[in-house]
Amino acid sequence: MPERLADKVALITGATGGIGQATAELFAREGARLVVTDLAEKATEELATRLAPAGAEVLAARLDVSSAESWSEVIELTRQRFGRLDVLVNLAGIVDWPGVEDTTQESWDRVIAVNQTGTWLGMKAAMPLLRATGNASVVNTSSVLGLVGSGAAAAYQASKGAVRLLTKTAAVEYATRGVRVNSVHPGVIATPMIQDLLDEQGDRQPDIVRTPMRRAGDPAEVAAAMLFLAGDESSFVTGTELVVDGGLTAY
Repeated sequence: MPERLADKVALITGATGGIGQATAELFAREGARLVVTDLAEKATEELATRLAPAGAEVLAARLDVSSAESWSEVIELTRQRFGRLDVLVNLAGIVDWPGVEDTTQESWDRVIAVNQTGTWLGMKAAMPLLRATGNASVVNTSSVLGLVGSGAAAAYQASKGAVRLLTKTAAVEYATRGVRVNSVHPGVIATPMIQDLLDEQGDRQPDIVRTPMRRAGDPAEVAAAMLFLAGDESSFVTGTELVVDGGLTAY
């Protein structure tokens, strides 16, 4: 079976996280040339080293997604190394759990800067290279908490709701310009970000209790959704929300 991302160059932010690593590994197996980025420079370089045996050509770069200057540097590195960019996966994100009254402005500003502004800056910086291919894909990471309320995580929910609609308006803007733009909305996924809660509460964790499948998802299950939207199999899919949540939002 042909590799689904053969000859494509993909840039992944937040690549050292649970979903990021799973996505990078899957993309490498499917033939992509990769730019893996994160704030943690050493961990990013270690990821690139681990991906090498899969035969992937990998560029590791430090990226602060909240900085326009940092984005410009990474896009220029990508252009110099590969000469093109076919796929942008905006995965970098942080979470803050307090509700409206208990969220500090410092925490609010940081979450918005990374999750919301970082997604916009990524598309803004990468779009010239993406448009030049004539057949590119942007995959933005929102959340089930960008679709429904939880009564908590005010900054996180605001940022992920914004990513959802930013994705839709970008999809319309670039629909005839060679770039598809979609969002993925994970539910409870067993990543380091929530692993402590899962270890402590297991199947009693409230969101798992509310999930019809009664389990947390695996990062690889989200990576598979990323792969579908990144590749040519989704050539008539843009502006959509791909929810990977075990049925959590089906009620």
